[in-house]
Amino acid sequence: MSTLSKLKSIRKVINRYVPLCAVSLVCVLLLVSPTVRGQDIAWPQFRGPNSNPVGAHARLAEHWSKTENVEWSQEIPGRGWSSPIVTGGKVYLTTVTTEGKSKPPQIGTEYSNEYVAELQKQGLPMDQVIARVTERDIELPNEVMLHYSLYCLNLKSGKVEWQKEFYKGHPPGGRHRKNSFVSESPVTDGRRVYVYVANLGLWAFDLKGKQVWTTPLEANPMYLDFGTGSSPALAGDLLVIVNDNENQQYIAAFGKQTGKQVWRTNRDIGGKEQPHSGWATPFVWRHALRTEIVAVGPGEVVSYGLSGKELWRLSGMSGSPIPMPFAYDGLLYINGGRGRSLFALRPGATGDISLGKDQTSNEYVVWSQPRAGTYLPSSLAYEGAVYALTETGILSHFDARTGKQTYKTRIDPAATAFTTSPWAYNGKLFCLSEEGQTFVIGTGEQFQLLHVNALDDMVLASPALVGERLLIRTQQRLYSIRRGKSAGNGKQGAQG
Repeated sequence: MSTLSKLKSIRKVINRYVPLCAVSLVCVLLLVSPTVRGQDIAWPQFRGPNSNPVGAHARLAEHWSKTENVEWSQEIPGRGWSSPIVTGGKVYLTTVTTEGKSKPPQIGTEYSNEYVAELQKQGLPMDQVIARVTERDIELPNEVMLHYSLYCLNLKSGKVEWQKEFYKGHPPGGRHRKNSFVSESPVTDGRRVYVYVANLGLWAFDLKGKQVWTTPLEANPMYLDFGTGSSPALAGDLLVIVNDNENQQYIAAFGKQTGKQVWRTNRDIGGKEQPHSGWATPFVWRHALRTEIVAVGPGEVVSYGLSGKELWRLSGMSGSPIPMPFAYDGLLYINGGRGRSLFALRPGATGDISLGKDQTSNEYVVWSQPRAGTYLPSSLAYEGAVYALTETGILSHFDARTGKQTYKTRIDPAATAFTTSPWAYNGKLFCLSEEGQTFVIGTGEQFQLLHVNALDDMVLASPALVGERLLIRTQQRLYSIRRGKSAGNGKQGAQG
């Protein structure tokens, strides 16, 4: 690729990092096996047991700060945008510590583009522009030595019960400094915790921290070394991963008892001239007709049966897919990404179900809303509505059955950067910004900002809702938010 082509690519898509959980960046897990024990007090994966984060407990807190309604907080060393998961009264999360310095994250998505424009204005040659952007904003594998760890905390006290380092060494690829080296969230079936680091490997631990098995994976390049973020999924006895990369895109399933590969299906999606990397977490869609694995990728979403055979596909996705699909009230909802459509699908599709020119629906696409897709946060369905939040703080409300849009508005002048996916409970919608501010919004057809909760720390990981507890992971700490508690009642990180 010529230096001019590289610069054009950087200017157009340098912000296609993956948070998360989002990542975001971030962003990413699926519906877990029904064998999970204690569903009412479990949060087994990214975005929860239904991949649509809605709380059911009436006592979930609506107000909090660094001291108000904080049951406990615990400092977590290193950095990771993976979300916490919960089973059996324990919280599990991953992190990476770096030997020496690590390039820090920055709020927003455009700062790399702005740096390119600044360097261009100075008249620097193309190769120097690329070198400087890479030096400042990309952390390459040979620049860092990492320690990857899985933590287990007591849900009630926040005490660290054990910590296991499961890998040490250089990472399999680079990362944009907005991303982390562990943006993939773990998943649990209530008996084991399964950890996936894309292009590095899979690990299974029992709930005491003993490693049961590990399966190394080959390293594949990600677009412009932006890093990874698609989390794994459990589908019965299968542990499923999607790896859309610049070498060979694929979806694969491994036996959760042994870690041995059961099947692998190549995914040749996206145009020849565009990037092939993706960061969307797949969704296991269980409905009356069958169980399928829905995997959004560059340009297209493809659904697979439990044997890895393609069932259907739909075009119209962005070239940098991050939001995760989910099901609600019998329909499948797909966020096509920034500048693309939001789709609602009915079960039973086969073959190519892409919309034709000027079409907004067909036999299996119930409705679509042009340009309603978002870049980083996944969408949410609650009380008959679908909410879509952009990375710049624009919130839209749609009727879940018809797709009719009832409002589109900026949440607040101060709400300008979002990676975390929104969640809901008790008639409230919660939108957590990268600055650590949670904007609490009344649900319904009329937009109403009720109040703002501040934690004063950067946040890119999506939270967990467990009974009457809300678990929020910031850049430095894990908080247990619980009504009627204060910092004086709980443990602070320095204490334990």
